[in-house]
Amino acid sequence: MGNVPGFLPSTSGLHFPNYFPVEPAVQVPLPDGRLLGLGDAANGLCGGMAFTTRDYFEAGRPPPDDTSAPAEGSPLFEFLVSRLMSSFNLPLGIMRYVELMTPLLPDGGPLPVTRARVMIQREWPTVQQELDSGHPSPLGLIKVKSLDVKDIGKNHQVLAYGYTLDGSRLSLSIYDPNFPNRDDITLALDIGSTAATVPVTYSTGEDVFCFFHTPYNPPAAALP
Repeated sequence: MGNVPGFLPSTSGLHFPNYFPVEPAVQVPLPDGRLLGLGDAANGLCGGMAFTTRDYFEAGRPPPDDTSAPAEGSPLFEFLVSRLMSSFNLPLGIMRYVELMTPLLPDGGPLPVTRARVMIQREWPTVQQELDSGHPSPLGLIKVKSLDVKDIGKNHQVLAYGYTLDGSRLSLSIYDPNFPNRDDITLALDIGSTAATVPVTYSTGEDVFCFFHTPYNPPAAALP
C-alpha cells in the first residue's frame, strides 16, 4: 500500500467540476506542424485541473474555495489553461494519446507493444515510484479507440494519490476533476500477466482502455 500523506480529493482537490460554459480555443501543435483544436466545452480542462491540484499540494497550500468553475479571463482560469498545455508535455507528449488510442494497437498478447504491456511494464513502475516518493501522480486515461486525431479530446486526465496491491490486483486511488470532492474513485486492474487483454475497471463506470503516466513539471507562474 502506498498513499500520498495528507492528500484526499475532498481536501486537496479543486472543489468545482470540470465543466466550463466558455472554453478557450486551445490549439495543440502536433509533431508534423499541424494544429489540433481542443476547445470543446465537453472536453473541459481536466489536465490543467490535475496539474493545478498537484501544484497547490506541493506548495503546501489549500486549493481555492471556488465551487463553480472560474470565469473566462480570471487568473485561475488562465492558470488552468496554462497547466492544461503543460499536461500535454509538448511537442511529443500528445503522440502518447495517438499511440495508445489507435485501434491497431493490441490490448494484450505476445507483441512487444500492447496496452497491457504499456500499463503494467512501462507505466505502473513509474507511477508507483512517484507515489512511494510522496507525490500525486498525473495519469492520462485512454477512453476511446480511434484513428482520428481529433478524438484525443475524448480521453481524460486524472491524478493518482495512492494504491493498494493485493497479490497482483492493483487499485489506484484517483482524484478525477469530473467528480470533485470524491474520495472513493478507483482504477483497478490485474498486473499479473500481459499475455491477454487486461480489463481496467474504473469505479465511475466509464470505459478505460489504458493509462499512462504524464510527466509533471512545476508551474513557471505563481499560483493564483
